[in-house]
Amino acid sequence: MSQILVFAEQRDGQLKSYALEAISEGRRLADKAGAQLSVCLIGSGIADLSTAVAGYGADTVYLADDGGLTPYSPATYAKLLADALTATSATVVLLSSSSMGRELSALLAAKSDASLLSDVVETNWDGDHLVVKRPVYAGKAFLRVAAKRAPVVVTLRPNVFNAAEQSGSGTVEHMAVSVDQSVIVTDTSLISSSRPELTEASIIVSGGRGMGGSENYKIIEELADTLGAAVGASRASVDAGWRSHADQVGQTGKTVSPNLYIACGISGAIQHLAGMNSSKCIVAINSDPEAPIFKVADYGIVADLFDVVPALNDAAKELLA
Repeated sequence: MSQILVFAEQRDGQLKSYALEAISEGRRLADKAGAQLSVCLIGSGIADLSTAVAGYGADTVYLADDGGLTPYSPATYAKLLADALTATSATVVLLSSSSMGRELSALLAAKSDASLLSDVVETNWDGDHLVVKRPVYAGKAFLRVAAKRAPVVVTLRPNVFNAAEQSGSGTVEHMAVSVDQSVIVTDTSLISSSRPELTEASIIVSGGRGMGGSENYKIIEELADTLGAAVGASRASVDAGWRSHADQVGQTGKTVSPNLYIACGISGAIQHLAGMNSSKCIVAINSDPEAPIFKVADYGIVADLFDVVPALNDAAKELLA
């Protein structure tokens, strides 16, 4: 019987929301194909996550739990994932299209001589072949693609697929861990924030060139805090030094798919649209009625953002109170 393998990304002992989405999509594909679903967990002190993973439909959990797996090492993680692929003889491997997922998918595909399909927004079977839908031309069109050879490594765009808990308890297979000494990660630095991570946020408030300067992002941050949202930025804002690259949304930044995306003073350049046009609802605020952002927006406000954003914040506070 064929198998599907999912890499479940975790940070600091917590499963990422998009990891649960990947497991759920793997379960759906496995059910359609009459296949088994295996999930690979890699990290340190993560044994208890096996139960959570099984609760989303995993038949088998391949667990690599070792102190040497902190901090994250691409070479070691890719080797362990390749070992899990060999053990399962999986024909499909699913990862999230996160920074880690994109890196590991490329390493795994090269190591295992596998096909690679990235930033996928839909998956289905056509007989024995997996057919996926993925955006091209900066999100202006979609392709349906099938890999001619197995295994095929697929990265799934976060916040696109549904995560659904299921009853069940998967068996746990403990993996032997050998840390790859060819590349040693000596230190990692994390940017701490009380706001949600950009790629996981259900609401994002982004600012562009129209913000006029870094000091003006205060009104964006205030609205984001009221809504429990993440703060994003256009490439123009990042290039100007107003925000860090970690906040950048777009083709050269992060791809996001929130339920609500509020674009403030963002013209709507193609590279920015490529990173956010799969958002469920887009609200654009711009003083230029000809701004391209209005072509993809569900709601458009032609006005000065410095008048609109504080008014939105006041209205949101009143409603939430």
